[in-house]
Amino acid sequence: MAIPQLTEEQVRTMSVAEKDRWWLASVFRGNMPQLTLRAAVTGFFLGGILSATNLYIGAKTGWTLGVGLTSVILAFATFKVLSAVGLARDFTILENNAMQSIATSAGYMTGPLISGLAAYMMVQNQLLPWWQMLLFNVVLAILGVLVAFPMKRRFINDEQQPFPEGRACGVVLDTLYTSEPSVGLFQAKVLAFAALFSAFVKFITAESFQVFLQIKALGREKAVWVSEYFDHWGYWLVGKFQGKGVEDVAHLRIGGVKVDELGIRPGMELAMVGAGGLMGVKSAVNMMAGMLLMWGVLVPIFINTGDITPKTAAKLGPEGAVLAEAVYNQRDILVKWPLWPGVAIVVVASLVAFFAKPKVILSAFRGLFEKKAAGDDVLKEIEFPLWISFVGIPIVGVVCVWMAHAWFDVPVLLGALAIPLTIALTLIAINATALTSITPTGSLSKITQLTFGVLHPKHPGTNLMTATMTTDVASNAANLLMDIKPGYMLGAKPRQQAVGHCIGIFAGALASTPLFFLMFLAGHPQNPFTKVNPAVAEKTVQETMVSGDFSFVGAVQWKGISDLINKGWGGLPVSAQVAMAVGVLFAVVFEVVRIATKSKSPVSPVAFGLGILLPPDSTMAMFFGSVFFWAMGRVYASRKASMGRTLWVDTREPICAGLIAGWSLTGIADALVKGFLL
Repeated sequence: MAIPQLTEEQVRTMSVAEKDRWWLASVFRGNMPQLTLRAAVTGFFLGGILSATNLYIGAKTGWTLGVGLTSVILAFATFKVLSAVGLARDFTILENNAMQSIATSAGYMTGPLISGLAAYMMVQNQLLPWWQMLLFNVVLAILGVLVAFPMKRRFINDEQQPFPEGRACGVVLDTLYTSEPSVGLFQAKVLAFAALFSAFVKFITAESFQVFLQIKALGREKAVWVSEYFDHWGYWLVGKFQGKGVEDVAHLRIGGVKVDELGIRPGMELAMVGAGGLMGVKSAVNMMAGMLLMWGVLVPIFINTGDITPKTAAKLGPEGAVLAEAVYNQRDILVKWPLWPGVAIVVVASLVAFFAKPKVILSAFRGLFEKKAAGDDVLKEIEFPLWISFVGIPIVGVVCVWMAHAWFDVPVLLGALAIPLTIALTLIAINATALTSITPTGSLSKITQLTFGVLHPKHPGTNLMTATMTTDVASNAANLLMDIKPGYMLGAKPRQQAVGHCIGIFAGALASTPLFFLMFLAGHPQNPFTKVNPAVAEKTVQETMVSGDFSFVGAVQWKGISDLINKGWGGLPVSAQVAMAVGVLFAVVFEVVRIATKSKSPVSPVAFGLGILLPPDSTMAMFFGSVFFWAMGRVYASRKASMGRTLWVDTREPICAGLIAGWSLTGIADALVKGFLL
């Protein structure tokens, strides 16, 4: 069924009061069940699970993924099956919409955990109390809700801004509930199969699972498991022919450095394949190019010049004979050299893109000062009461400033200054999200970090926590309006969606905060959830977090900027400083070219920089996923009735979501087994 919508002419000429009356008469679904108890409970638990998968992906890539479509399909299928066996009624379309508001809100609550809060703990080299992290995150998210609603009337009711991701969710909901049930059930089956397949692959490659099952449970002396990396399979086969172990076989090298120590290891990490499937092929190619240039060319060169030192130095005999080779580690290499040009490219390109569109920035503020047309508020009873925002913003803002001062030593005056700056930047972020679905929290965080770094340069907590305030408030405000968009399209009550979003805030915080400690800080002496591990006690917080499967690329970037503000350039190798300067020039030139050509330029500096910062194996997996689904799209573009198009094109998002969810949840379980059962 076609969703009622205004024409461009009507959007341009009708007053907001006229648009509200049109919506009330043509779209509003009255008292159709929306935020029911079962919708709230489903959203709460589904949101908690999906926030866990976002935490896993975020720790690996620095990104948070939208979970709205995944939650919509899962809830639709679940209640369709329960209805078929007589255990429950189908979800109404508005119940499903309310549920996705809760789940989506929960999914985005992982943002500060993988960026500002994690960076703060790395800088301070001590853990924050879990309850402080949870409360700070929740209060900032609530401030984001309060900031967003005064802007809802302008961006959604009046200007009818697209909010593309929210619109897509509304279209999917309409399709599920107006088409044959088989359409939604097929998507749900595909998602479930992809998740089970991904979970199985992760299970057979998960060391902790296999050690527990084979040694602890079955009593075997030794555990065996399938390696996640294809190069290991090759070394194993060669070793079989040569009668050697994997470590004794000659490894592939670049410039004398083992490729596995550089991290250039193709593997079968299906979560990253799924993440790649959700991104554009141009971004994936640029990430691959950045990775190959940095890790395949520059890093080996600067290892040989001595600018990049080994994690463990070579052991030499009395006559200079090499008794043991120097050992390098990809994550150790990253912070010694590649981090700095990579951060320079990402930050500068993001800022150029942000400030290159002054009309977007100015238009964000235009609506605040325009005189509203007179007329009765016909939506008064179903809209979110604006007096709550006008009263709540100062109160919650004061609480945020107090928390930042009491817990992170941010001066009260600077904390108070951060609130109006955060609100202004949030307005800009919403405007960008309304047009593109991309919330530029990365750029905004850098603006705040640099601003407060100048005002208080010798205190890392000030620039890190004020930037955390900016990104958390901006992402929650933009995310709320993104959620409101499908509700507006389908005739939902915005007041109930706001309540649902707040439920999701608590669901995400309660699920992700303890899990953060269990997964990434297990064994640390200050971790209240796990026993002390003597091996972990000797490590720094950064070494504990950035190990194994997780790179925390977002937090490492934040820490890198904070370190530069605090310590200056002196500690970096001269070659790294030169590389930063070249990176800045590269970012400015090619970002300007990209903007001037309206994104037709093949070079994307931000994606290129991310390819430098992400682990090479993750970049390769995302590249494969992106290229695969792009190729399927090309092959089946004109075959509209084919099974290939239905599977690889029309059901691409459920497949990718399933790959991410299955791998992530199994990976989380493997980390918990390691922390508690081994």
